[in-house]
Amino acid sequence: MAEPGEQLPEEVLALIFCHLPLRDRAAAARVCRAWAAAAICSAVWHDTTISCYCEREGMLPPYLSACLDHIRNLRLEFDPSKEPSRRMATELLTALAGRTPGLRGLRLECRGEKPLFDAGRDVLDAVSAICRAARELRHLDLRRLPFTLDDALVLRAARGCPELRSLFLNNGTLVGSVGPGSVLELLEACPRLCTLGLHLASLSHAALEVLAAPDRAPFALLALRCACPEDTRAPPLPNEAWAVLRRRHPGLVVEVELEPAMPAESVTRVLQPAVPVAALRLCLSGDSAGPVRFAALHYAATLRALEVRAAASAELDSALELLAERCPGLREVHCFCVVRPSVLHAFLAHCPRLRSYTLKLTRERHPWRPTRVE
Repeated sequence: MAEPGEQLPEEVLALIFCHLPLRDRAAAARVCRAWAAAAICSAVWHDTTISCYCEREGMLPPYLSACLDHIRNLRLEFDPSKEPSRRMATELLTALAGRTPGLRGLRLECRGEKPLFDAGRDVLDAVSAICRAARELRHLDLRRLPFTLDDALVLRAARGCPELRSLFLNNGTLVGSVGPGSVLELLEACPRLCTLGLHLASLSHAALEVLAAPDRAPFALLALRCACPEDTRAPPLPNEAWAVLRRRHPGLVVEVELEPAMPAESVTRVLQPAVPVAALRLCLSGDSAGPVRFAALHYAATLRALEVRAAASAELDSALELLAERCPGLREVHCFCVVRPSVLHAFLAHCPRLRSYTLKLTRERHPWRPTRVE
């Protein structure tokens, strides 16, 4: 009887194994020599997702040791509230920092609850070690990391990862500890950076000027989260600076998230007319109709997605109808409160590119599912 590995070429086996979770790859590698060779080849590990909260404790480090050098893009999922999951994630990151200088992309995703008063120092130190070792790192996504990010981490990325193309620091922390000076050094040290996610307090007029410099590589995406007290106190960024940046990078897309911590006066400082806002997410404790109306008047040419979490009101309905009439390029609109029928009719009539919407006419049990437009 032929060995299983003789039935299929190694490249076909590798294509199959790259879709398996780690423990199944480990099981496949123990079947025979041919399967073992296919299970550890570089094609299997180039783009890898590791879920530390569902793998067997103690299995990851020994099995991965032969494969770390092949990982180029890693998405690492773990639960910071469960010690085995957390320890496995930090050990893997530390081992990765010591073994592979060829890492190109790292995305961390935390599931579950963050323990109270947990600064995440072990995880952040491991990420810092990656930034120190992976000189070819191009993409670092920390949006799903629940710990407060600081200047030291940003400066480590600036000094250790000159090839960075994208960096997301706009996570859900309630404290903004990344100062504008660190971001400015990051932009100067990483001239190819074209995608950046920040809390508003981390962005400065000087950073906009650096991005608008004549020799700057094309800048594509700026994601701004406004959710912590530091964001509410951030000085306004001049509309003229946004206008200059927009002329320098006509393809620039800006995404803005406004959370309940933002008072009305801060919202008006953030939403400048010249900002090319493509995605606007509003979850405000106060007025939402005003920002929606502002978006209708100033972002008609750029707005592609809107999300509103607010109490139902006639004012909000009117603002949504105005937005539908003035923003024909909208592809998504999601409003998590009951709206009147004329709101739904307005979006269907005036937005031919609409692909998904959440517009409920009657109260339903959550979670509300979006409707796809065929």
